[in-house]
Amino acid sequence: MRLFVGLGNPGTKYQGNRHNIGFMAVDRIASDHGFAPWRARFQGLASEGTLGGEKVVLLKPGTFMNLSGQSVGEAMRFYKLTPAEVTVFHDELDLAPGRCRTKTGGGHAGHNGLRSIHAHIGEAYDRVRLGIGHPGDKDRVAAYVLSDFPKADQDWLDDLLRGISDGAAALAAGDPQRFMNAVALRTAPPRSSGTARPEKAPKAPPAASAAPAEAPASPAQSKLDQLLNRFRRD
Repeated sequence: MRLFVGLGNPGTKYQGNRHNIGFMAVDRIASDHGFAPWRARFQGLASEGTLGGEKVVLLKPGTFMNLSGQSVGEAMRFYKLTPAEVTVFHDELDLAPGRCRTKTGGGHAGHNGLRSIHAHIGEAYDRVRLGIGHPGDKDRVAAYVLSDFPKADQDWLDDLLRGISDGAAALAAGDPQRFMNAVALRTAPPRSSGTARPEKAPKAPPAASAAPAEAPASPAQSKLDQLLNRFRRD
């Protein structure tokens, strides 16, 4: 069994925020894979389903970002899970928009949601880091993450969420590389080189047989030549 946690802030005011991309990821998994309706549980919203035969619980903490660990800890205790069975989807300032990386353990890098989860369950859980880019100035970070994705970002955002959903079963099976491959097929699909393949030159028609150097003499011509030759000798 796996627990997939999407991080964000509850309420319609925040639903389009960059900080809520974790919520968006688990929402996409739930809708694409036929999970049960969301129910109020564990100080948040939870939904159950299966991915590739593996039971998975999706969780969106309702405690606001900086208290996310309370909800995650409660769900873990209920299902008797270890941190290794938890995967957290969260926004990542240090990745370019649309990039995705997986990670196990490590620090929280100042992310308030991760900081809270660290405090409640430790650091040995899996993360899916979803790039939103950086505003360029640390004083602008709070306003940036609490702003909605602009319309210009919708295409790459949709591709990223589709890729996450495509690879969710691999992630549940503990295969992060296959998950990343699925994401890459959506966010960086193989493209043709744009160079048209040269057409094969048509085969040349079979060469005509070489004409004989000299047409054979008719029988009448041969006799005449013999007489002429005789007169020349005489």
